[in-house]
Amino acid sequence: MKAAILGCGAMGTVLGAYLTKNGCPVELVDSYQAHVDALNANGARIVGSADLNVPVKAITPEQMEGMYDVIFLFTKQLANQEVLPRLLPHLREDSTVCTLQNGVPEPFVASYVGKERTVGGTVLWGATFQGPGVSELTQDITKSDHLFEIGEIDGVIGQRIQMVASVLEYMGPVRVSASLMDSRWGKLVNNACMSGMSAVCARTFGEVLDDPVSRACLSYLGREVKRCCEAEGFRLPPLLGMPETPDYLELKDQAMFDESQQKFLEMYDGLRPAKASMLQDLEKGQLTEVNMINGYVCQVGDKHSIDTPFNDKVVEIVSNIEKGKLPLGGTDLMDLFDCALFQYALYQR
Repeated sequence: MKAAILGCGAMGTVLGAYLTKNGCPVELVDSYQAHVDALNANGARIVGSADLNVPVKAITPEQMEGMYDVIFLFTKQLANQEVLPRLLPHLREDSTVCTLQNGVPEPFVASYVGKERTVGGTVLWGATFQGPGVSELTQDITKSDHLFEIGEIDGVIGQRIQMVASVLEYMGPVRVSASLMDSRWGKLVNNACMSGMSAVCARTFGEVLDDPVSRACLSYLGREVKRCCEAEGFRLPPLLGMPETPDYLELKDQAMFDESQQKFLEMYDGLRPAKASMLQDLEKGQLTEVNMINGYVCQVGDKHSIDTPFNDKVVEIVSNIEKGKLPLGGTDLMDLFDCALFQYALYQR
């Protein structure tokens, strides 16, 4: 089997290291030449919750040759319009592209490579890029029931999705789901809430949790995601290892709000050192995926006439940081979000 990981930042580097280490040869494909050079010269160095140094094969997209059986897509959605057409010469009719990107990217990926070659999945662990050749694994994956949840867009569980699972299992347990889009929306809660607030505040996940204002925003953001998910005909699954479905995100009363706050504390207890990829992009002066994450919630809200003021505000703040109109961090959250938003949130209960 010929496999590749396209987009080897933090997550792709960690995946490539584990697959290679455990006996599944895979090409790590990335456009960052210094990173590719470091991977080839020194191996993939994984720090944090793991201590690995794995010799790997890394190439740039221009060096891809021949046909691939499976390609794991870890590029940012911002790059999809550029990278997906380049994959077509390397795909047979029975090749598979498995998007592990944030947001809900499957429809867009399928529009380029074909629905018959597109599967998707969510990644249930975190990583932070430290520099060329080095990524930090930000949680102990040995304590996780499963590291990936993957599935077909139409929910069919057949030979193709089982093949993809068998590759990812070289890293750890995989759940094959008949309800991929439910899972996608579940991951979108994590991305829109914690990643959104990490970028807005320029803080680690733990620092977001420790501030009562930013922690309150997590619940309000989550409620908007839940309502948009259900308007699309899907249902949120349990979040990040929690045993129950997140009905507490309805926030109908103070007890539900308090429960939601406690759940976020529990969900992210093992991820406190993590820093959102959107924040890492802002620190590098790069554009983020905020329009594909919080912005996607806003788009669905507009479609169904659902108010999404907190996700609207995250998009506004992050976009203004990108444009240099706001500083990265150091701005009072109550000023950024406006007390009127919190009054609106309380009224909506």
